[in-house]
Amino acid sequence: MDLATLMFVSYRAMDERVVRVIRDAGYDVTPAQARIAQRIADDGSRLTDLAQSAQVTKQTASLLVAALEREGIVERVPDPEDGRARLIRLTERGRAASVAAMEVVMGVEKEWAEHLGPELTRDLREALVRLREVTDPYA
Repeated sequence: MDLATLMFVSYRAMDERVVRVIRDAGYDVTPAQARIAQRIADDGSRLTDLAQSAQVTKQTASLLVAALEREGIVERVPDPEDGRARLIRLTERGRAASVAAMEVVMGVEKEWAEHLGPELTRDLREALVRLREVTDPYA
């Protein structure tokens, strides 16, 4: 299996666990909605920035944000720097979902670290951070 597929398999395993826990906690979200929500900055994000970061069209990001808004996870508020623009930010419900998701992520990372051992875990993190430098234009 090539490296990208191996990374994707691990990513998907984590992604599925996070979404399952979030759904079990009463949040009706899809993996695509969760991926958009995780990119929202603490002080809010513009839709165009979310779309770019998630590498989806603005229309797709808009649909995902609208679904999150209906679920009470995000809200749109005026951008204090530009009265014509709106920011998308997490609601209290959304922040609670984010905390729950992060607990799952940390738990999975701990399982992986126990499986790989501290040295290989450190090397893997370092390698992925370095790889991100050449593959992620938004890093």
